[in-house]
Amino acid sequence: MVVVNVTFQVADAILAAAALGFLGFGLSYPDTDWGSQLSSGVTYLLSGYWWLIYPVGLCLVLVVLAFNLLGEALRDTVDSRRAQ
Repeated sequence: MVVVNVTFQVADAILAAAALGFLGFGLSYPDTDWGSQLSSGVTYLLSGYWWLIYPVGLCLVLVVLAFNLLGEALRDTVDSRRAQ
């Protein structure tokens, strides 16, 4: 069950890192993360470049969803009590 919990915690850590990056507490300038990319895309949102947030947001959602689905699948295979 530890492996199942780790997959859920990785998804939470990715979201937390993205949230901190969005607020400006992420990586410094030469490096970048998804949160800072979303933040810079939001600044251009009203300028007509609204499409800049979609690739980064989509990647963030897909990676978090993949880790959650992996955790659900692992929980279903490991937990024999739910199968009965």
